[in-house]
Amino acid sequence: MAESFVFHIAESLLQKLASYVSEEASRAYDVYEDLQVIKGTLSIVKGVLLDAEEKKEQKHGLREWLMQIQNVCFDAEDVLDGFECQNLRKQVVKASGSTRMKVGHFFSSSNSLVFRLSMARQIKHVRCRLDKIAADGNKFGLERISVDHRLVQRREMTYSHIDASGVIGRDNDREEIIKLLMQPHPHGDGDGDKSVCVIPIVGLGGMGKTTLAKLVFNDKRIDELFQLKMWVCVSDDFDIRQIIIKIINCASASTSAPSIALAHHESINNLDIEQLQSQLRHKLSGLTYLLVLDDIWNDDRAKWIELNDLIKVGAVGSKILVTTRSDSIASMVGTVPSYVLEGLSVENCLSLFVKWAFKEGEEKKYPNLVDIGKEMVKKCQGVPLAVRTLGSSLFLNFDLERWEFVRDHEIWNLNQKKDDILPALKLSYDQMPSYLRQCFAYFSLFPKDFGHIGSHFVSLWGSFGLLRSPSGSQKVENIARQYIAELHSRSFLEDFVDFGHVYYFKVHDLVHDLASYVAKEEFLVVDSRTRNIPKQVRHLSVVENDSLSHALFPKSRSVRTIYFPMFGVGLDSEALMDTWIARYKYLRVLHLSDSSFETLPNSIAKLEHLRALNLANNCKIKRLPHSICKLQNLQVLSLRGCMELQTLPKGLGMLMSLRKFYITTKQSILSEDEFARLRNLHTLSFEYCDNLKFLFKVAQVSSLEVLIVQSCGSLESLPLHILPKLESLFVKRCERLNLSFNSESPIQKLRMKLLHLEHFPRQQILPQWIEGATNTLQTLFIVNFHSLEMLPEWLTTMTHVKMLHIVNCPRLLYFPSDMNRLSALEDLDIDGCPELCRKCQPLSGEYWSSIAHIKRVSFGEKKEGKLLFQTQTWIRLGLRD
Repeated sequence: MAESFVFHIAESLLQKLASYVSEEASRAYDVYEDLQVIKGTLSIVKGVLLDAEEKKEQKHGLREWLMQIQNVCFDAEDVLDGFECQNLRKQVVKASGSTRMKVGHFFSSSNSLVFRLSMARQIKHVRCRLDKIAADGNKFGLERISVDHRLVQRREMTYSHIDASGVIGRDNDREEIIKLLMQPHPHGDGDGDKSVCVIPIVGLGGMGKTTLAKLVFNDKRIDELFQLKMWVCVSDDFDIRQIIIKIINCASASTSAPSIALAHHESINNLDIEQLQSQLRHKLSGLTYLLVLDDIWNDDRAKWIELNDLIKVGAVGSKILVTTRSDSIASMVGTVPSYVLEGLSVENCLSLFVKWAFKEGEEKKYPNLVDIGKEMVKKCQGVPLAVRTLGSSLFLNFDLERWEFVRDHEIWNLNQKKDDILPALKLSYDQMPSYLRQCFAYFSLFPKDFGHIGSHFVSLWGSFGLLRSPSGSQKVENIARQYIAELHSRSFLEDFVDFGHVYYFKVHDLVHDLASYVAKEEFLVVDSRTRNIPKQVRHLSVVENDSLSHALFPKSRSVRTIYFPMFGVGLDSEALMDTWIARYKYLRVLHLSDSSFETLPNSIAKLEHLRALNLANNCKIKRLPHSICKLQNLQVLSLRGCMELQTLPKGLGMLMSLRKFYITTKQSILSEDEFARLRNLHTLSFEYCDNLKFLFKVAQVSSLEVLIVQSCGSLESLPLHILPKLESLFVKRCERLNLSFNSESPIQKLRMKLLHLEHFPRQQILPQWIEGATNTLQTLFIVNFHSLEMLPEWLTTMTHVKMLHIVNCPRLLYFPSDMNRLSALEDLDIDGCPELCRKCQPLSGEYWSSIAHIKRVSFGEKKEGKLLFQTQTWIRLGLRD
């Protein structure tokens, strides 16, 4: 429930009360005494919150008391945020030196006299409410527990490919499925040779159906059986059009070079259904294929028949493998009896548990804990997800009392229905630190099977102050990554892919159910079935266009997030946007991507608490009001894909807090002074800025760490010399850009850790300025260099490089000598370089001895979209921020 976060919320508020800004402001506006009383009362209350959370199920009224504490903390946070807004406004006025701005500031509602009266009234109200709530709490007899001792141990993040040796207890299941795939298909009733064999795998959630399907899909015997393999995740929405698009894209990724498949992917969304059917027939006709349809929920037989009719164009012997939780769906789609996936044996469960609860071999030191673990895994009923998550939650925790507490917890005694959240998942969630539980709830804003990029949560969590550094010096990007690592180490995340600066993951359906369960009082997904939005809801996610209406949205001012996470789903009503701006003045996140309104109102400046504003992919907006530059708290602004945007608003330099800025504009010249004033700018992206010839010439953007430049056809040079802190550079499809722009200058020392260069078909050699990153570069992608003939000898001096991908460089014949000097290299991927790939073959290739030490090597393989996805991930970087 939402009150599970209250300890962390109170802790956060106390830190803000103790901050320098609050101290100074409270004295300046004569509210110091009230704030000190609030601080003292809250310190006392915070001490009993952990005990209250433990006892809320047993003591009547305690849950409501916790909710009251949480609400008053949020309201107090809004008041303190007002101090910060006022402080930022003063800094802007002072920095501007403009008399006109100073006069305007005095006559606005934010001048000191008006502000003092307003703040004093609000703070006294918060103080009275908190005093009353604290007095009410005395009746519960709570004990003081002031520290949350739940420590987090982390595992190293890994790639999402299935390692068969790491899957326990499914060898027989894999062999049985492969036998079914090898069998000739008996012809269906009246369909003759056109029928396609459909094999359903059915089982409970978390049983490992997808894992089993992946084991089969990646088995080398399958490559010999089928000419084409395609993997499509269906999940909740059985949308025929989207399924067809996914099948076509998978077929393209399997049979084309990644760049060709990607270009195909970008255009296919514009086709109508008749054109899509034609494409589908073209892709599948005459080929024996294996199609995996993972996680089918829809039991509409008409839709299934429609899809089945469309994919009957393959050669005889084609097969479809379906995974589903539903017996009735399995019966509906299957042409052979369902393969029912049973739970793991107790022995296999214990092996899996030990694998996740201990480091290798360490369980021998703790036989008593292993015995307790055996009792716990019996309660997991053979469900691998439950076993793995439970084991992860106890990783490197050797406290006997903690293990006994988990084993004896009353949640195991609840009557579990078939689709209930597993007790093991809820127990593992309850053992998280409170700050991690609060972050976990935000997963509920996204649909099931949503592909998450780490930058989503840097923006989302960061907008609510959830990414706090204990030392105060750590960057929010690094804190977010730590949190993701912690959640991953506890097995709450899956399909994790790490490309250095960008990382991608999903959450299992049951884990998503858990996020929705714990967040249900404050977080709500709005769709066509939504009839009412409770007034206490703070975070809204809109997933269907036809779900929007004025009457639906609450009049309370509690809403802090409005988010449109789905591609193609956005806002087209300017009137509704006006309503939101007027009603929800404490909004922190306004995410309006894929919208189609024509103007953004001047009143946007009233959202002074706003941290993230996303207008990406708005196909109609031409101008932005200059008032947007009054949003001094704004940390993220995305104008990516706003193809009709004529120019950027004036006054961007006033956005003092801006960290991430994603730009598409028809503007030809940028205001260098404005960008130089953005002292906190961390990430800057230019995409489809066709008229830009230069980014900056003189002004130094001193804080910038990530620069993304894509499809800027007129761009001639990159200003690396004025970006002293640049760590990640992504450049793609900039036809006029001369990569060798520093060829005659001394090599500049760079701090770059990641470099991705793509689509430079005329470039014959790698630019020498890369050598300036010798001591820092860790990730290097070279993609679509069709004229590249050789790799420079200095490449082998880059001994910090961990990941090297070279793709679609067909004229590249040689490695530099001494490739074995790249001792840190863990991932080498060479594809679309036929001759070089031949020389890299294991044992027989002349280069094999110098690269055999590398952990992961891939040469010339069709990787079912791994590299394609990596490219797409970069392209979409920041799209959902």
